[in-house]
Amino acid sequence: MCTSIVEIVGADGMGKGDDGWFKLTHSVVSYDHPHHALLEEAINIDFMNPALGPGARVAVELTLESAKELSSALARAIAQAEIEEGARLRNTRTVGRRCDADNRRANSPLGKRPAEQHVAPAGDAFHPRGSDPADG
Repeated sequence: MCTSIVEIVGADGMGKGDDGWFKLTHSVVSYDHPHHALLEEAINIDFMNPALGPGARVAVELTLESAKELSSALARAIAQAEIEEGARLRNTRTVGRRCDADNRRANSPLGKRPAEQHVAPAGDAFHPRGSDPADG
């Protein structure tokens, strides 16, 4: 069943495609048949820049539950970022706050900086135990 549920918004940021990093201009969120995930329906998210052609696209297909968890995580991170931005605007930010943010990131459930994280932890369907060089 096609749902015709589609939301398109402007995007200001960067995405990484096959040819490297590119400027984002649009984000598309839909609930419809996924192209790769083995699901009847999925939340599909595309980050793109149509002016740069089909290679300037990053696609994600999530279960509805995963999308809800992502939405909640985004809301929490945005709320915290707005507090940080407010403090910065009031010039009350201390020198040690950057280190505090690094410590929070290091103590996150994944325990690594974003650039060092894997898409999924070792030992799951994407990374069977022993297939990750970090496993030793």
